[in-house]
Amino acid sequence: MVRLHKHRRIFCVRFLSTLAVFMPSPYETLESHWLKRGIEYEYREEDLANKSPLLLEMNPVHKKIPVLIHNGKPVSESLVILEYIDEVWKDKSPLLPSDPYQRAQARFWADFVDKKIYNGGRRVWFGKGEKQGGKKELMDGLKLLEGELGEKAYFGGDKFGFLDVAFIPFYSCFDSCESCGKLEIEEHFPKLIAWAKRCMHKDSVSKTMAMADPAKIHEYILMIRKKYGIE
Repeated sequence: MVRLHKHRRIFCVRFLSTLAVFMPSPYETLESHWLKRGIEYEYREEDLANKSPLLLEMNPVHKKIPVLIHNGKPVSESLVILEYIDEVWKDKSPLLPSDPYQRAQARFWADFVDKKIYNGGRRVWFGKGEKQGGKKELMDGLKLLEGELGEKAYFGGDKFGFLDVAFIPFYSCFDSCESCGKLEIEEHFPKLIAWAKRCMHKDSVSKTMAMADPAKIHEYILMIRKKYGIE
C-alpha cells in the first residue's frame, strides 16, 4: 500500500513488516528503485518536522533519513543502504560488478555524485551569495560524469548498474537547475541526456521516477526559495 501526503517530503518503505526505509522524496529514490525489483513493499511517509519515535530510535546518531530497517536492524545513508540491498539480495541481478577494481570505481563515482552533484544542485537552488560557485561545481561535475560515461550505454557498460542508480534520480532535478541557475544542461551534456532517457525506458526506473515529477520538484524548490528570500 502506498500512502503519500501532499505536504510531506519523507516516506517510508516497509517490506512484509520486516524491512523499512526512510528516505526523502523525490530527491533520493535510490533504494526505492532497487527494492522494486521483485520485493514486496509498502510506502509510508515520515514528516521530518515531527520525527517519529521509530526514526529517532533507528537513527539516534544523525536522526535523519534514509534509514533501512531490516529484521529490526537499521542501516543508514543512501549508498550504504544500496550496497546492503545489493549484497542481501544477490539473486536480484546485482548492481555492482564482480571485478574488484570496477566495483571500486563504481563506488567512487557514486560517492562523487552524492557529494558533488547533489551539493552543487543545492547550492544552485538555495545558496545565498554562492550560486555562482554552485553552478560551477554542478557543471564541472556533470562534465566529469559525461567523460566517465563516454560512448557506453550505461556507466558500467552495457548493463544498468550501481552508478546509474545513484545518478538517475538527479535527472528529475535538471529542469530546476536550469531554471534557477540559468544553465543549459541539455545543450552542454547531450550524452548524459541520452543516457538518462535510456534509463527512463527501463520499467523499474520509470515507475520509480514517476514519483519525482520535475514540475513538483520545481514548485517545491521555488516555495523554499521564496520562504527564505532567495532570488
